[in-house]
Amino acid sequence: MKTYFNFLSRVRRWTPRLAGILIASLFFTAANNSWSAAVEAKPATQAKPAAHHPNILLIVLDDVGIDQMSSFGYGGATAPRMPNVDAIANAGVRFRNFWTMPECSPSRALMFEGRFPLRTNVYDAILSVDLANSQVSPYETTTPKLLKQAGYINGLFGKFHLTGSNSDTTAQQNNPLNWTAPYQLGWDYFAGWQDGGPHPIDTTAGGVAGSTASYACGFIPNLTDDPNNGTNQGACYFADNTCSEITASAQAPTPGRTCMERGGILVANNACQSSPPPNVDFTLENGYYAGQLVINQPNGTSIGGSIIYPPNDPSGAGRGYRSIIESDRAIDWINEQNPSKPWMATVAYSSAHTPYQQPATSLLPAASVPSGGFNCLTSAADQRVLSNQMIEAMDAEIGRVLVQTGLATRNADGTLNYDPARSDTMIVIIGDNGTYAPGVKAPFNPTRAKATVYQTGVWTPLIVAGPLVKEPGRDVESMVNIADLFQLFGEMAGIDVEKAVPKSRQIDAVAMLPYLTNPQQKSLRKTNFTQTQSNLKKAGYVVPPCVVTTLDVVNTCVQLFATQDVCMSEGGIWWGAPDGTVDNPPPLPGPVQTNCCGVNAYQASIGNPLYGVLPDWQMAMRDDDYKLVRKQTTDYSTTSNSCVSTQYTEFYQINQDTGLNLKLDNPERNLYPDQLDKDAKKEFDKLSMELDKLLDSQVACPGDGNLDGVVDQKDIEQLTYWAKVTKGYSSWYDFNLDGRTNLHDLRRYVIDGKFPRKCPQ
Repeated sequence: MKTYFNFLSRVRRWTPRLAGILIASLFFTAANNSWSAAVEAKPATQAKPAAHHPNILLIVLDDVGIDQMSSFGYGGATAPRMPNVDAIANAGVRFRNFWTMPECSPSRALMFEGRFPLRTNVYDAILSVDLANSQVSPYETTTPKLLKQAGYINGLFGKFHLTGSNSDTTAQQNNPLNWTAPYQLGWDYFAGWQDGGPHPIDTTAGGVAGSTASYACGFIPNLTDDPNNGTNQGACYFADNTCSEITASAQAPTPGRTCMERGGILVANNACQSSPPPNVDFTLENGYYAGQLVINQPNGTSIGGSIIYPPNDPSGAGRGYRSIIESDRAIDWINEQNPSKPWMATVAYSSAHTPYQQPATSLLPAASVPSGGFNCLTSAADQRVLSNQMIEAMDAEIGRVLVQTGLATRNADGTLNYDPARSDTMIVIIGDNGTYAPGVKAPFNPTRAKATVYQTGVWTPLIVAGPLVKEPGRDVESMVNIADLFQLFGEMAGIDVEKAVPKSRQIDAVAMLPYLTNPQQKSLRKTNFTQTQSNLKKAGYVVPPCVVTTLDVVNTCVQLFATQDVCMSEGGIWWGAPDGTVDNPPPLPGPVQTNCCGVNAYQASIGNPLYGVLPDWQMAMRDDDYKLVRKQTTDYSTTSNSCVSTQYTEFYQINQDTGLNLKLDNPERNLYPDQLDKDAKKEFDKLSMELDKLLDSQVACPGDGNLDGVVDQKDIEQLTYWAKVTKGYSSWYDFNLDGRTNLHDLRRYVIDGKFPRKCPQ
């Protein structure tokens, strides 16, 4: 607070009028504890539902691309078995030409805002080091805010990742909304995880590993799988200080895994004692089985209340298999809703995001491959099997959600009986981005998977089923973007989205409901778009390099993971400075490097092959037949012996066929520049012009932090508000990207020049 009043005194010395405005704003916000009164812009119209509208159940599959989906005609030789999702697809509409963004955060932001990353700065998976400027802004009209205009109640369960978390000091300084982010962005209830994925696997298995043991899947294997460090018996301790003894049996062939699935920690070859041994550590997070669960809900104020359940909470709320926890929370909330009021529930499963880890045994289909002896960290073959099993377990949970909320029943043979005509709920199932490389199914390209704008990275399943669908069981081949879901949710609720969203927030969504109600509907999109690049970070900060080694074809250097433990959990080799996140970290492969260019410079200096490098930025646009790709890569040049940034243009003919007729954007099919015939050249010019037009449509307006299209006194008030709330750290008013919200942002970007002023069009 002292720092903040120093800020005000400096403003007072600079201009008495401005200081008065700031001080008045300070007392206003201090007196009014309502966040919404301080910062939320009113929608252009308060639409009222003219008639009853259906409930909406949105199910998000994490890192599940079209390559996994046998119901779409793909899946390779070993497609995951998904009978419940298949039943929904057969009773609805399969959108076979659906694009997302290459990473989870921009896809989710786009789905809930309808605005491309170039407008929101949410370009990539949000890290703790990303500034608030690259997190979803509270000034955006999000889907739950939109649906409130039609009386909907909104709940979100599972993965959030629209902002940073509160996992460390850096994350706290960069996330002004902290634990209340879901509520402040519009959701009435949230139960899940704010991090982008499960934490790395705890190879100590809860602290019980000895000096020579390391458990790659987070539990003690049985003696058959590991004669030296395994066990067939032990005491399973729980966070509430209870204990049960487990001995290997047909029902529990691996006691360590069984204990972990129940939420406990196994002490090998021991009987239960009055308290666990001192090396048992319930504070450790462990992949899909121990995490920090966040509950966010109203508590009598407009800011909302948060309950944090760390892994060692005696309730055990954050322990157990994530897909089960996510389903349980969603089922309970849905069943509590008033039948007379519509709801939207988003079940955002963590699966099948890395780390790859065995799912709960109870969720696996019969005759599943035994995986108790797998190596979750270093075996590509094991990871491919685990990827399938995690998706299959998620499918089982999707079926349970439908049955236990009354949206479906079970046939006598156990299969799902889903009749959309008997339901008052629309079901939407999507993959948030392409499959991560180790799990990619042939003939899709693992070197062009998640985190790239190629087909394997952005082409994912979209299924819509429910009472609004005419002639279910059909396919739609028209281009659809994940932005269009924002429009669809509004259409389902009877809202005119273009009128409901302020005109200062340009919407990129296109109507989708006509595809559901009119089987003959022609394409509404002429082009589709996707992009990715690094999010905005504090000036001068560079994410350390990590070489991902899980690909069979080429090892790739990326700058995506801010910490060593996350790099390693993704199958990578860390080249940054040891950061203390890993106990007994492996030795660095060479001198510490600050970027991938430095890694390759060192590789060249010792005569080793250079690694592939993830581009600095990528974007793609397509029409019905062709796809344009642009990207820039900064890498070491052996010719100039220096780091060089090079831009690339590629052009492909692609389609959505199956089998031998499928055309993917693999390197050998690049037509640019030498293989463009007359027709292809015409399409290339058209897509190039359309891409440039889209990029030019976003004009920067520094100073307009609240996105209302003008820089005026409201921005002064809001900058003051966020300077107080964040204690001067990152916010959407940090225009100079120094990680601070202060006088420099106010003086240079808000009131510099003409004031007030309209943003350029």
